[in-house]
Amino acid sequence: MSTIQDVARLAGVSPTTAKRALKEPDKLTPDTLARVQQAIAQLHYEPDQRAGSLRGGQSRTVGLIVGSILEPFFGQFARTAAHVLAEADHTLIITENEYSAARELTELRRLYGQRVAGILLRPGYGTESHEYLRRLISRGVAITEYDYHHPQNDLPSVMLDNAGAVRQAVTHLHALGHRRIAALGTYDPLTHPEERSRAFPEIMNDLGLTVPAEYRRVTLLTEDSAYRLTHDLLDLPRPPTALLALTGTQASGAYRALRERGVRLPHDISLISFDNYPWTALVEPPITVLEQPVEEMARQAAHLMLAQLEGRTPVSTHAVLPARLIERGSTAPPPPGNRQANLHTPRPVQDGGSISGPQRGQRRPWQVCAQRLKRRVQRLAGPRVKAPRFPGHLHRDHARSGAQ
Repeated sequence: MSTIQDVARLAGVSPTTAKRALKEPDKLTPDTLARVQQAIAQLHYEPDQRAGSLRGGQSRTVGLIVGSILEPFFGQFARTAAHVLAEADHTLIITENEYSAARELTELRRLYGQRVAGILLRPGYGTESHEYLRRLISRGVAITEYDYHHPQNDLPSVMLDNAGAVRQAVTHLHALGHRRIAALGTYDPLTHPEERSRAFPEIMNDLGLTVPAEYRRVTLLTEDSAYRLTHDLLDLPRPPTALLALTGTQASGAYRALRERGVRLPHDISLISFDNYPWTALVEPPITVLEQPVEEMARQAAHLMLAQLEGRTPVSTHAVLPARLIERGSTAPPPPGNRQANLHTPRPVQDGGSISGPQRGQRRPWQVCAQRLKRRVQRLAGPRVKAPRFPGHLHRDHARSGAQ
């Protein structure tokens, strides 16, 4: 890799002059500047931004810790934050903590090893990283939290109004007539103290409703966990008439379980979810969602970070943004009478009881759709015309003549 010394030798100037061509080109004569630029192009020279920032005592790199690389929310957040930071000549490094403070501690150490100037942090659940975070702050590393704010950390933050969003969802379902509403999981209050699951029973109580004990299930933020939990809830003697998915990933697991059991949205059960992911508008019926202002959250978090790095005082250090309810076709009044009997279709199981597919003799959803499509095509094509059948000896003679 070429160095600035190589550029200087080729251009016939001193290294200081070569550096000046990059940082203060207006201080060089046109002829000197042209020779340096020609040498840079010929050698394909690129300045080492990290080395330059270390020598100057100021890094131009910001770390971003997300909860999960697989979650579309974080992809959209990262893209917007990177654009804002790039306009201020900062580079973004992305890693994940898998919602764990223990894993987060490892990633914080790695980012500090890269000499980042600041970290945009989606905090993991737990306390293992708190002491190291305080140590980073004392060393001058700027920290901004987003999506989840740990109550023990007095750090700048950008949050969704989670309690307000849950209230919008429950109020919407209550207005439609639902009284048996289940959130997909009550996160463990010690390892996963999530605001959405904590607010849900309080909001239900405000509306004069209770959450039955059999609806309160500890679960993880994964599609498979939501898939299994949905089956468990549908197996209850009095299953819920509406489900609230606390993340878009949970909603995909719930939707998969409902489809496998032949449960119809919203005729048999209603479904509402956080996160306006693209798939929610493409399925039939489309899913009613609580849309998070992800891009605005990322912009505000990035501006909070830049204000800290530049020594400015931000207008607000704790931003809370509202969600937007988008009503679609997956929510409707609860089914009257005993129409919820459809929910008690046996869950698909294989030998050993694992939840993976329909039982022997049961048709998969795609098989049902294929059979319906076949019948529809037959109706459109009209009555079938059978080919004439030859008597046996004529059929054999016809086959022999065709072979000759």
